[in-house]
Amino acid sequence: MSHQVFAWNRRVTYADCTVGNHVYYSRYLDFMEEARGEFFRALGIPMARLCEEGFIFPVLEARMKYWAAARYDDEIVIRVWFTALSRLKMEFSSEVLRKDGVLLVSGKTLHVCTDTQDKPRRMEPGLMALLSPYLEAAKPTTAEEIKQNQRRCP
Repeated sequence: MSHQVFAWNRRVTYADCTVGNHVYYSRYLDFMEEARGEFFRALGIPMARLCEEGFIFPVLEARMKYWAAARYDDEIVIRVWFTALSRLKMEFSSEVLRKDGVLLVSGKTLHVCTDTQDKPRRMEPGLMALLSPYLEAAKPTTAEEIKQNQRRCP
């Protein structure tokens, strides 16, 4: 992995779980949001400060895939990095893992950079410089991946 990854640890609370003792599916979005906020805080630019400076990052799209369930009192790690980053948009990739390394959920959220009146606003070069070490380099598509995609498409 040539890019940096931010990791945030937390413990699953009883409030996160269903009566079946697994994390309710939408709570994983909350975990990812929490990790993104802590990511910005760790960079020295908490979301509250960005908002005061007139920047917000509303979500345009969210996708998740569930692999296994987290349960009450599990220690989990939420990992975040970028798979796309420009001055107007950013795509976060996230993984939620149990402390033992088992992948529970993977997901992506696409955000747009706006001012507090929801007008598009470009990120400043200094902010881009802080974020860019977390950008995953695009992998070249292999012939095998192209074949697999063609098989899936009618």
